[in-house]
Amino acid sequence: MAIACVVLDFDGTFTDVLAEGEPFLRHFQDALYGVLGQDASQAWAEEVAALHEGVDQYGWEVAGRIVAPATADPYLTATCTAHRLLKRFGKGDDEAVRTDTVQTLYRDAYGHSATAFKAEAKEVLEALLATGLPVSVVTNAHTELVEAKLDKLAPKGRERLKVFGDARKFQLEDTQPKDARFDALPEALHLDGVLGRPVYLKRGRYFSALKRIWDATHTGPESTLVAGDIFELDLAMPAALGAHVQLVERANVMPYERAAVARLGARGSADKSLRAILPRLR
Repeated sequence: MAIACVVLDFDGTFTDVLAEGEPFLRHFQDALYGVLGQDASQAWAEEVAALHEGVDQYGWEVAGRIVAPATADPYLTATCTAHRLLKRFGKGDDEAVRTDTVQTLYRDAYGHSATAFKAEAKEVLEALLATGLPVSVVTNAHTELVEAKLDKLAPKGRERLKVFGDARKFQLEDTQPKDARFDALPEALHLDGVLGRPVYLKRGRYFSALKRIWDATHTGPESTLVAGDIFELDLAMPAALGAHVQLVERANVMPYERAAVARLGARGSADKSLRAILPRLR
């Protein structure tokens, strides 16, 4: 089926996540140490090292289930490290309270993140918008902050680029209202031979954002191309629903991410460059 709808992740997909994450990380750490009541720089370094050493074992845990790799980008590493430090220093025994604390720290620090787009970001966005297809950004970041960054980039056709923020792609929950497509999803994807843990699929908040797009554009997953830089967060659920996916490879892309995309056959592709999205629309 021809592509009739394009959905894009934002941070790390169209942005240089390492450059934009530097000021974010400084503010995030300072605020976290304030919550802990002490400078925990050494403990931070120890926890980050542990995450990197156990890259397949550890991740961002929600209700005891890993929902994303811990080391894919500075935002994920900071989030996972904060959870570990809050528990380590006895400030986060209650998961709901701990999660609220980390999300508040994240939201406040994200406002200090730099605006650092990839070199080809404007060119590719303009080419996508020039197709006349509906193009949307679905992101965990807050809508207004992403809108402001896109306004600075100012691609031609910017007024037609829709942003759906606070997607909470990490949140494992049902979708409301009920949807047969979501209900039919398996609980998890098992990548035997390349990853020793399940990739959980039922991310209700993310599905709701996609459904809003499909309803508004009179399209569906089978005619949608989703591009993102983290398979687990951005691409796993859309792919399981039947969407075409483009993995925009990070410098530290993991072997299981490439393997998962390769198993999709013609519906999946991976490349370091954003420009590789464009031939998928032909």
